[in-house]
Amino acid sequence: MNHASSVNTMVAKIKDQKKTETGALKYLGERINEANTLAIDRILSVEPVFIDVDTALNVIPGMTHDTILHAGPPIEWERMCDPMKRAVRGALVFEGLAENDEAAIQLLKRKKVKLSPNHHHDAAGAMTGIISPSMPVIVTKDSTFGKTVFSTFNEGAGKVLWFGSFEKETLDRLKWIRDIFGPVMKKVIKKAQGIPIWSILAQGIQMGDECHNRHAASSNLFLKRILEPLVSIDLSKRVLLQVYNFIAGNSHFFLNITMAACKLSMDAARGIRESTVVTAMSRNGTDFGIRISGLGNEWCTAPAPYLKDALYNPGYNFNDGAPDIGDSSIIETMGLGGFAIAAAPAMASFAGGGFQESIRITKEMGRITLVKNQKFGIPVLDFEGTPTGIDLRKVVEIGISPSINSAVLHKSSGAGQIGAGIVKAPYECFSKALKAFGRKYT
Repeated sequence: MNHASSVNTMVAKIKDQKKTETGALKYLGERINEANTLAIDRILSVEPVFIDVDTALNVIPGMTHDTILHAGPPIEWERMCDPMKRAVRGALVFEGLAENDEAAIQLLKRKKVKLSPNHHHDAAGAMTGIISPSMPVIVTKDSTFGKTVFSTFNEGAGKVLWFGSFEKETLDRLKWIRDIFGPVMKKVIKKAQGIPIWSILAQGIQMGDECHNRHAASSNLFLKRILEPLVSIDLSKRVLLQVYNFIAGNSHFFLNITMAACKLSMDAARGIRESTVVTAMSRNGTDFGIRISGLGNEWCTAPAPYLKDALYNPGYNFNDGAPDIGDSSIIETMGLGGFAIAAAPAMASFAGGGFQESIRITKEMGRITLVKNQKFGIPVLDFEGTPTGIDLRKVVEIGISPSINSAVLHKSSGAGQIGAGIVKAPYECFSKALKAFGRKYT
């Protein structure tokens, strides 16, 4: 064979190989699209209902007397950020597993405590996301597929465990929630025969909530919904007012309920072979992790980002803040929060460029998602549905990372929340996930 024919043969082989690869990629693309259609159908079919209140130890899978659940992907005690460490220690004292802070530290150093992510136990928690065995939890069930998810009650503002604070005030509030508030809410929810969640969020969106950093409308709608059953059960006037004021005075009360509902929807799409839909985004204050439907329970992680453009409380600035933290970004995964910021004029200051920037962000999120969720119509966009179903391929191809509305905790003082703003999910998580997806399917 002469040189010319040898070259021609090589070129022909290369063309055949490229043709084969192109055909394989096209075939895989078609399979991915089919898988993503199924994932979206399952996400939009979920109907979450707040059905009960119970003790974490009784209902959360894998919960034990010496287990503490936390936000984000898995992490060892030594790598936890300061707010997370404080919250874990506070939970140990609250549970009576440690007499004081120093005793809690010793337990953790000797690895006498099981630390595990909420997401591994059908649960979700805001900020530090701590769930300990005796805490009352919201039981949320999907009436379509039957799955159940759990979250704690939101503690409100101030010196609270979800903000990484651990003081007497913190423990006193946790004990009141466990001993008084939880049992009352159990009776209320039973009397109400369950509370459907999507309808409250849909109204909240139309009343100025984006359903992550702003839950003022949805919290008030919830309170209105339970008022009749609350006053109809046998309570002293003192306890009745305590319960009413606790909910009415906490504009974030509905946040944890929203998280549970969103997790139910995204879990319905988990584990669909060849699907590139993002089913979870979460952070533990050290790592930011995502899960992809077609990768099942695998976490793809990168360092948790700082909120560079947050609005800080007086006396604080960027140098005081801890990295981003919390399971609450499951809300953005469902197309609310940062993806629905155009619905919340009061949140425009967080966007940096005012209300028009909020609209731009929502429209930009539409470029990396697969569908507009008509359950949540945004008034200013002529009731266009919120962009839902993050597609891993689009994030990597276009180079746009999901926008998340979040809060900032103090990195070391235990001061709790010191600001709020917008953060971008690390692109590195998505590039890692795409490589993992490629290894698995191509």
